[in-house]
Amino acid sequence: MADWNYEIFWKETMNLVRGELSDQEFSMWFKIDYLRATENEIFVMVPHQFYRDQVSNRYKKYIESKLKELTGKDLSIVFEIKHSESSQNVQNLVPVSNKSIFQQSESPENSRNIPNFIKTGVYEEKKKGLHYQLNKDYTFDKYVIGDNNSFPANAALAIARNPGTSYPVFLIYGGVGLGKTHLMQAIGNYIYENSDSKVIYITAENFMNEFIQALKDDKMSAFKNKYRYVDVLLIDDIHFFENKWETQEELFHTFNTLYDAKKQIVFTCDRPVSDLKKITDRLKSRFERGLNVDLQPPNYETRYAILKKKVETKNVTLQDEVIALISKNISSNIRDLEAALTKLIAYGELVGKPVTLEIARQQLKDVFASPKQSNMSIEIIQRVVAEENKLSLTDLKGPKRTKKIVFPRQLAMYIAREITEYSTTDIGDYFGGRDHTTVMHSCKAIEERLQADPRLDSIIENLKRLIKEYNAKS
Repeated sequence: MADWNYEIFWKETMNLVRGELSDQEFSMWFKIDYLRATENEIFVMVPHQFYRDQVSNRYKKYIESKLKELTGKDLSIVFEIKHSESSQNVQNLVPVSNKSIFQQSESPENSRNIPNFIKTGVYEEKKKGLHYQLNKDYTFDKYVIGDNNSFPANAALAIARNPGTSYPVFLIYGGVGLGKTHLMQAIGNYIYENSDSKVIYITAENFMNEFIQALKDDKMSAFKNKYRYVDVLLIDDIHFFENKWETQEELFHTFNTLYDAKKQIVFTCDRPVSDLKKITDRLKSRFERGLNVDLQPPNYETRYAILKKKVETKNVTLQDEVIALISKNISSNIRDLEAALTKLIAYGELVGKPVTLEIARQQLKDVFASPKQSNMSIEIIQRVVAEENKLSLTDLKGPKRTKKIVFPRQLAMYIAREITEYSTTDIGDYFGGRDHTTVMHSCKAIEERLQADPRLDSIIENLKRLIKEYNAKS
C-alpha cells in the first residue's frame, strides 16, 4: 500500500487545536506523535493504552473534523501505543474495590514512571475538583422532593445515571424560582463527578453572546467545536432564544450533532415549549423530542421540608412555628421562601436574640402582605378568571372579541401584570400570541374602569385572593 504524507496537515491541525483549547487541556491530552499515513488513515503514537482510550473517546472525532477542514477528506485517526517501561507500568494499574485508587503489580518504585494526572486526577473522581461552571450546592442530595417535583427529580436522577440513553433530550419547564437550575446542575454535577464526560453548562443569553463574539472574531470553528464535541450540554432559560433567529439556527445544528452522537442535552424554560411563539417550528420540535417535565410551585408540606432542610444546612436554630408561618404565607416559589428565611436568620444574628413567632410576623409582614407573586402562573390566573366568568381557557386565549369575553380577558391581563413579573410581551404570548400593545391597552382600560366604578376594585381583590388560594393548593 502506497504511503501518503499528511504530516504538514497534522501539524497544522495540532496548531488549530492548541488555539481552541486551554494550555492545560492541550498539554495533558495531546502528547501525540505523527507516524505515517495511508490514503484514508493517519497513524499516530500515544504513550500507553489508557491514554489512547481517553483521547479516542474525548477527541478523536474532533481531530478528524479539523483534518477534514484542512484536507477536504474524511481521514481516520489510528492510535498506536508506544512500547516502553512506562507504558507497561501504566497497563499494570488496576482499580481497588469501589475506590478510585490504583495499585501496581510491580514495586512501588515504578510509580515514578506513571504520569501524575493518572495518579491524582483522572480516575480518582472525588479529587478532580469542582466543575468551574456548576454550583457545588446544586446536587441531588440537597434537592428536596415533594409531590410537585417527584417525577422531574426522579427523571433527572435516572438521566444523570445513564446520560444519552433513554432520554437524551430532557427539558424542565416552570416559573421563576422553582428549582429548574438546581435540578439541571444536579445532573451536571452527578455526571461530572462520576465519569470522564465533558460537561458544559451555560445560560441561553451567554450562549448567544459567545455566538455573536465568535462571528465578530471569525472564530466560528472554535465555537462549534466547543459545543458540538461535548458529552453533556446544559442550556438554561431557552425562552431567551425567542426572536434570536441566527442563534436559533446555530443551536439547531448543535442539537442535531449531539443528538446523532447520542449525547445528553438538557434545557430549562419558564413555560411549555408550545407557548414559545418566536421559536422556529423545527427547533421547537427538537426541544419536544425528548422528555418534557413541569415543575410546579411547592405545596405546604414541601415548602416546610425545604425550609427545615435549609435551617439544618445553615446550622441555625429556628422554631418550628416560625418555619410553619413562612411556609403557610409564602406559596410563590422556593426563592421567596429562602429570602424570607435569610432575613430572619440575619435578624437573629445581628440583634443577638432568638426569632420568636411575633418577631417573624413583624419582620415579614410586608412580604406576607405583598400582592406580588414572583412565580404566579399565568395559566392559574387565566383558569380562575375563566371559571369565575363561566368561560373556557380557549375563550380567553382565542380571537373572539365579544363583550362577554373581552372584559374577563382584560381583567386576567391586568391581574397578570399586577401580581407576576412577566413583561407585557410575555403576557401577550400567553394570551394567544397577542402584541404587547394589546396588553398595555387592556391594563389601561381596567385602570380607567376602576376610576369610574369603585366596585371593580373589590372584584379584582377577590379574584387575586382566589388565585392565591388556587396557587397554594396546586
